[in-house]
Amino acid sequence: MSLPFYIVDVFAERKLAGNQLAVFRQAETLTTEQMQAIAKEMNYSETTFILSETPQNEGYPVRIFTPNQELPFAGHPTLGTAFILQQAIIQESVSTVSLNLQVGQIPVTVTYSDRVIDLLWMRQNTPTFGKQLEREQIVSVLGLNPDQIDDRTPIEEVSTGLPFIIVPLKNLAALQQATVNRDALFKLIETTEAKAILIFCPETRSSANDLNVRVFVEAIAGTPEDPATGSANGCLAAYLVQHGYFGQSAINIRVEQGYEIGRPSLLLLRAEKNDKAFEISVGGKVILVAQGEFI
Repeated sequence: MSLPFYIVDVFAERKLAGNQLAVFRQAETLTTEQMQAIAKEMNYSETTFILSETPQNEGYPVRIFTPNQELPFAGHPTLGTAFILQQAIIQESVSTVSLNLQVGQIPVTVTYSDRVIDLLWMRQNTPTFGKQLEREQIVSVLGLNPDQIDDRTPIEEVSTGLPFIIVPLKNLAALQQATVNRDALFKLIETTEAKAILIFCPETRSSANDLNVRVFVEAIAGTPEDPATGSANGCLAAYLVQHGYFGQSAINIRVEQGYEIGRPSLLLLRAEKNDKAFEISVGGKVILVAQGEFI
């Protein structure tokens, strides 16, 4: 077995920032077990497999795996795979690349500068809002005090295909202090649909940005922090307009993530709510780092 693959940085302003992803081509003959084994071997937060290099039902079938399980949807794998589809397979300046994922078809809009890809934008599914949590339920997980939680908006489960617990904090000091207690996390997620937490605050490292975000995900061997998380930030965008965080029903903002783990990332969020209808997009840059053959 010899499979061409690519390594890309997603939501990266430069190489070796953002969130890295492995993308495999010519994966149509692989079994689920083989894809899972390759994802474990690659050991990125996610690895994707392109199952066909010709569109099916107006989209390219793609599967997403972590080292431990398959995911129905994830943000940076969707953008990174769309980038490889355009660059290596389509090889034309198309405006949209659609991926057929387990969660459904996700269209990715591509913009160019001098015929080179500039930004990719991922349309999010209609959000759903789950249970709201009390401050006391989350502070033991994050090692924070109740007064560090911003109580202007709730702690809430939100999903646009993958659920996250959204936690508003007052300032950067609280966000930097947060450290996940694994035992408390595992106890909490027994009672929630979401198995990951996004914390955010309005104080940022860069004055050009609007929010600082950290994302902690469930893990058996620890609680790793994600450097850039498109699906989580899509949920955050829905949360922000749902609760009028910026005082309006539409946002166009810049979100920084990954600074605390040395992988500074930039995500662009656009969202609008009219009555009960949402329009949500997550955007950013993708950079090719390497390519090779998996044997």
